[in-house]
Amino acid sequence: MSWIKTIPYVEATGRLRKLYDRVTGPDNNVDNIMMAHSLRPHSMEGHMAMYKAVLHHSGNVIPKWFLEVLGVWVSSLNRCGYCVEHHFAGLQRLLQDEARGNAIWAAIEAGEPGQAPLDAAQVAAMYYARLLTEAPADLTEADVERLRSAGWDDGEILEINQVCSYFSYANRTVLGLGCSTDGDVLGLSPNNSENPDDWGHR
Repeated sequence: MSWIKTIPYVEATGRLRKLYDRVTGPDNNVDNIMMAHSLRPHSMEGHMAMYKAVLHHSGNVIPKWFLEVLGVWVSSLNRCGYCVEHHFAGLQRLLQDEARGNAIWAAIEAGEPGQAPLDAAQVAAMYYARLLTEAPADLTEADVERLRSAGWDDGEILEINQVCSYFSYANRTVLGLGCSTDGDVLGLSPNNSENPDDWGHR
């Protein structure tokens, strides 16, 4: 499941067990990306708090399915198959349009977001996400202005930035520790966006 020791749910005690109980899916399944933190539960707590805040919070106004598109795109750019698999499954579940989801994936796989069935503002966000992922030091204020011109307000630009930044963190957690999807249930997420403390995966 990863290149470092992890503590499975059935062996977890104390604070780790309490945190596991907050993130479990069906049959007490804990995603391997979370289990990778098991030797330092405080870092899992920080990871989940950030994940929930940037992707699954009622304060966001951008549709969650498009935030997942950005996550799949960033993960593809970072060659993180783990996050691509998880979040493309989540994207399809949220979008409820398999053909459109597959067309979005085809554009991502080709590295051509302009070919995706997305509106102009969403495509502009995809281009910003690529620059932020591949060459963040090259970004200038003009790149943010392009997002404004495409129709995003500054709060939405912050959402886009934070989702893309979070996924680069998650990708590096997975890639650097060798997490696999073995045993994971793909496509689940903490969908109670009204409660930031509800991390349960359903």
